[in-house]
Parts: sequence; structure tokens; C-alpha cells
Amino acid sequence: MRPLTEEETRVMFEKIAKYIGENLQLLVDRPDGTYCFRLHKDRVYYVSEKILKLAANISGDKLVSLGTCFGKFTKTHKFRLHITALDYLAPYAKYKVWIKPGAEQSFLYGNHVLKSGLGRITENTSQYQGVVVYSMADVPLGFGVAAKSTQDCRKVDPMAIVVFHQADIGEYVRHEETLT
Repeated sequence: MRPLTEEETRVMFEKIAKYIGENLQLLVDRPDGTYCFRLHKDRVYYVSEKILKLAANISGDKLVSLGTCFGKFTKTHKFRLHITALDYLAPYAKYKVWIKPGAEQSFLYGNHVLKSGLGRITENTSQYQGVVVYSMADVPLGFGVAAKSTQDCRKVDPMAIVVFHQADIGEYVRHEETLT
């Protein structure tokens, strides 16, 4: 387990900033203590400094996981967010999308959100902006990328894709053997 390099930190923060914007500072400086990001086997973990000090006694090859996995770096050094980061991204999300109950199951199976399943969308959402997807009961279901801006969503046909799927809570069941 090691701290992230400058390049890794930049790539990861750019990806997280797509979803929560300037609220990124709130993830690190929390009222319940200081949190940091650590890299272990190409996965980035979000961990309290208190727990990090306790984990220093465990050798790296025996350590499976520490804290919450936020995502992983691919072989091409791109950062991919995991669904396990949803609980930390959702409260700080700048742009949100609410989907109708009929479209929830489709989204949770890994499909994109269509205009016909769109309940509400945050005003001034631009195209290709990171969004957190909620049910109409304000339960975070996952995150994705807006395929259309808020203004474009009003005039597209019902079968057009409005949110590209990135991750959803159904991944806990579909990929339970690979999530750490």
C-alpha cells in the first residue's frame, strides 16, 4: 500500500470531479477525521488515517483490502470508478438524474437510461457531464454520464438515450467475486 503519485492523483481527482465538482475537498477534510487515498494492487482505497496507521503492521502481500475501494487504474493508466464509491459521491453530487420506477430494473441490469425512463434531471446539466442516478424515492442507484444536456432532453424522442450507464448497485450481485 502506497500513496498515489502526482499523475495518479491528478487522473483520479479529474474523474471524481466530473461527479462532485469542487466538493472534492469535502472528501479529504471531513469533520470526523482526515481521510486519504492509497493505492494497493492497482486499486485506490479511501481510508481514514487512523485505520491507515493500524494497517501499517500488516505486510502488503497479506493485505487484501483497506477502507473503501473507490476504483482502479486500468493497464492504460486510466481511472475507473467502482460502485463502492457511490455512498461517498452521492451526497456531494452536483448533477443528478431521477429515473422512473419502471426504468430502475433496466438500469440495475446495466442498461443505459432512456428518455422514457427519465423522471427528473438537474437544471443546467451539460452533455457528457457525470451524473448520479437516483430512484424517485431519492435512493442512489449508480452513476453515469449525461448523453444529452438538460435542454436537449426536453425535445428528444422517448427511445433516445439520455444517460450512459457507468456503474450501478446491481454490480454487487453481478460481479460479487471481483469486487473488493
